[in-house]
Amino acid sequence: MTSETLSGLSRRQLLAAGGAAAVTLSVAPSLKAAPLPAPSTGDSIVQIRNATIRVNYAGVRFLVDPMFADPGAYPGFPGSAMSHLRNPLVPLPVAVADLVDADAVIVTHTHIDHWDDAAQKALPKAMPIFVQNATDAATIRGQGFSDVRIMTTDTRFKGVQLARTGGHHGGDAVLRAVPALDPVSGVVFRHQSHKSVYVVGDTVWDAAVSQAVQTYKPDVIVLNAGYAQWVDLGPILMGPQGVLSVHRAAPTAQLVATHMEAINHCVLSRADLAAFAKKEGFAQRLLIPADGENISI
Repeated sequence: MTSETLSGLSRRQLLAAGGAAAVTLSVAPSLKAAPLPAPSTGDSIVQIRNATIRVNYAGVRFLVDPMFADPGAYPGFPGSAMSHLRNPLVPLPVAVADLVDADAVIVTHTHIDHWDDAAQKALPKAMPIFVQNATDAATIRGQGFSDVRIMTTDTRFKGVQLARTGGHHGGDAVLRAVPALDPVSGVVFRHQSHKSVYVVGDTVWDAAVSQAVQTYKPDVIVLNAGYAQWVDLGPILMGPQGVLSVHRAAPTAQLVATHMEAINHCVLSRADLAAFAKKEGFAQRLLIPADGENISI
């Protein structure tokens, strides 16, 4: 299928064409969950736009993957579905001044739809910023930020444990063709008196995600579920089948879908995901918040 043909398809046709991610469930390194921090109170997730969310957890306000640009500020991702569209597709639902009022920022990776120029300009340079590796740390320090910290499987901040997790930003064929998509990361928020929250990040369903679910047994799982597509190669984010796989691996967990309807290559709509979850019998376990919506956990 050519890029020209793909960009002319509807969302529903793209879903039919894309198929499930062809990911080899190779064995990932074993994980061991570290002890939980001491008790505290309180929690919610605010869907901002795309993958930008606010996780209010144990009295700490974490801003995850900030993208603050005005609609149409950036070109579509070359080689991806509907690349003629400019990003982001929709405006922020709240003022930037409200978003920067956070205790810390988590950047799962530095692609522009997770860490953009507008966010870099708006955030205080002394803001604590947590990243996945030394390369991203060097990049963000080079942008003028003074308190950049590399997450491990047992990073502590204001009494909250942050555990970095892995994943892959596409199946084997995609990553062979576009290796710069990786590495990516997720993070598990843990606290002794709170439900654990796993923000999976930009990944398809794979061995690393499966292992994180088994290791941490999260109560809440936030999924980047926009089913972003690379032309001729397939998905680079979870779609309906990926979300179903997570539900089957963690049937009692509350799932929350994000990274939807805001970037050119995200072909799965909220309505279609909701219909799929209803058909497959897990709609009661899946929340699909609108931009600006606050979910109590």
